[in-house]
Amino acid sequence: MAIREILEVPDPRLKTVSTPVETFDDELKTLVEDMFETMYDAPGIGLAAIQVGVPKRVLVIDLQEPDQEAAEEDCCDDSGCGEKRVPVKKDPRVFINPEILDPAENLATYQEGCLSVPEIYADVDRPETCKVRYQDLDGKTHEEKLDGLMATCIQHEMDHLEGILFIDHLSRLKKQMALKKLNKLRKAA
Repeated sequence: MAIREILEVPDPRLKTVSTPVETFDDELKTLVEDMFETMYDAPGIGLAAIQVGVPKRVLVIDLQEPDQEAAEEDCCDDSGCGEKRVPVKKDPRVFINPEILDPAENLATYQEGCLSVPEIYADVDRPETCKVRYQDLDGKTHEEKLDGLMATCIQHEMDHLEGILFIDHLSRLKKQMALKKLNKLRKAA
């Protein structure tokens, strides 16, 4: 496994429309493993293959919800610090060649961010639920109804497959402000 470089705006590759996966082999499995390692390192909750420079219709998502039962455990190292740690449940999900079949008419608003647009966050409206058809690493097809943050995340990541960033959903003025802020952050770093 390897941590790959995450492309950031204004890299023109982020505007690439990704192509379907046709071969389910070890190369694909390595890509997915690298994507998870890259996403966890960033850290993030979703990543599309195009964000690491691979124009294939592959997404990884892990909402990494806090584990409430384990949240009160003491620190496990030998330092004796007694600090509380907040472990997370990892629920890694892989979506290959995903398609949205039945988006809800009702919209939900979430504040979104993106590893390709670091440190920028904005409210985006998306269908609150959606049915998704996708393949797993073995090429088996699945259909699933998603809601809440998972529905938002899959739609956000699927936008990447079409060359769309979350800031493309903002008004022209808000998008310009977001990009200006990003440039200021880069200059300050």
